[in-house]
Amino acid sequence: MRFSAIHLLRLKGLRMAIFFQFVDYLIRYCAKLTTNLEDCLLTNMNLDLKGKRALVCGSTQGIGKASALELALLGASITLVARNEDKLKGVIAELAVEQMQRHEYLVADFDVPEKLKNIIQGYAAKNNIHILINNTGGPPAGLAIDAAPEEFIKAFNSHLINGQILVQALVPGMKQEKYGRIINIISTSVKIPIRGLGVSNTIRGAVANWSKTLATELAPFGITVNNVLPGTTMTGRLEAIIQNNANKAGTTFEEAKKKMIEEVPAGRISEAYEVAAAVAFLASPAASYITGINLPVDGGRTGSL
Repeated sequence: MRFSAIHLLRLKGLRMAIFFQFVDYLIRYCAKLTTNLEDCLLTNMNLDLKGKRALVCGSTQGIGKASALELALLGASITLVARNEDKLKGVIAELAVEQMQRHEYLVADFDVPEKLKNIIQGYAAKNNIHILINNTGGPPAGLAIDAAPEEFIKAFNSHLINGQILVQALVPGMKQEKYGRIINIISTSVKIPIRGLGVSNTIRGAVANWSKTLATELAPFGITVNNVLPGTTMTGRLEAIIQNNANKAGTTFEEAKKKMIEEVPAGRISEAYEVAAAVAFLASPAASYITGINLPVDGGRTGSL
């Protein structure tokens, strides 16, 4: 069959039309795919904390400070809580403000629960808090059998009673906002007790059970309660434990540190920001269906599920 020049041009034009229709289809399909992907990411992995306020305890150093910095990077306004006002002012200056956050601080001593109660109740009456990071230094190392009853009472007040004071003051606002995240920084000792930390093991276990109970009670209100369990994280607390181990073994700090690292499958001591990353995720909208858990951040050191 022979085609004239006109037929050939028409055939070529038809092919081009089909080609452009196909290209148009691809563009529309890719645009739809991209929109669906963006919707999926926004719905299922929403880490945005803009418009949320987080109250972070023990936030002038270590994991508390790192958590405050991380939450601010995700857009949260931060209320720092600690006893040293000069250090609080220093941390305030380090917090991200790119999303127009308004950062504040409260001076409070966790050794005096009644004063903490007055400060927190007064603040909560004027401000709704969406995220609470319960974090305070652990009790001194030592055997449980050698600890005076007063040491247990002091640690119980500092960790559990103060936690209860904070929760009772802040949960009404979380219910009102229909958003709540309570995250307790505890220790891997709630899974396996750590030798030489008798008082700490005892009190941390009590806090973990208190937290699990709260998780069940508060879940219907969209409030999650979780525990983050740091392992060997380089903080002032860990340095004190390493030095105590060195003193007991008659070795140097570096030798005791090396021995501790040998127990960690990851082969190193973590930095505070690595624990803070877990805290920030649990504080986010993406973690709305996670509650009542103990999350070790320990490089695989804890020998239990």
